[in-house]
Amino acid sequence: MKIICIGRNYVAHIQELKNEIPDEPVIFMKPDTALLRNNDPFFIPGWTNDVHHEIELVIKINRIGKSIEKKFAHRYFDEIGLGIDFTARDVQNNLKAKGLPWEKAKAFDKAAALSNTFISKSVFENPKAIPFKLDINGVQVQVGNSELMIFDFEEIISQVSKYVTLKMGDLIYTGTPAGVGAVKIGDHLEGYLEDRKLLDFMIK
Repeated sequence: MKIICIGRNYVAHIQELKNEIPDEPVIFMKPDTALLRNNDPFFIPGWTNDVHHEIELVIKINRIGKSIEKKFAHRYFDEIGLGIDFTARDVQNNLKAKGLPWEKAKAFDKAAALSNTFISKSVFENPKAIPFKLDINGVQVQVGNSELMIFDFEEIISQVSKYVTLKMGDLIYTGTPAGVGAVKIGDHLEGYLEDRKLLDFMIK
């Protein structure tokens, strides 16, 4: 099982971090040890002072595929979940300034929160426009909708599969909307896919 992540997929988020809009999906990966399941608490690592939340829609791959044409990509996922790509922003900024990879800032243990529940895409009234949001301590901090993605699910699958064979159970985190920010000890995070609460855990 692989965790594949897409960066810079919402224009407003790109603007808030002062990055350039990409011509193709920005792809990076996390190891399976990055998964945080069962709404277990997230413990802020001692080596960072600035961990940010990034709420994302997550698609689960349901079959093996390589070099998938976009017109067939819808066949490769049936379910959509919710995740948080935790990012050590201070570490990432230092790495970026040196032109180095992001793994230390993105791929650390438990840096990929994942909902236990995935929703069949068939239940969404409009699977091209799926709303989601993140509340912290009862206050909405991020709100997104899949229709605002620069690269939609099918384009992501097609692009990723050019380089990496997709296998059953692989997870693709599809990018975060604007509103990212730091978490602190004692924060209560709640993530919603439409009106369904799929994430509900504490920062420690």
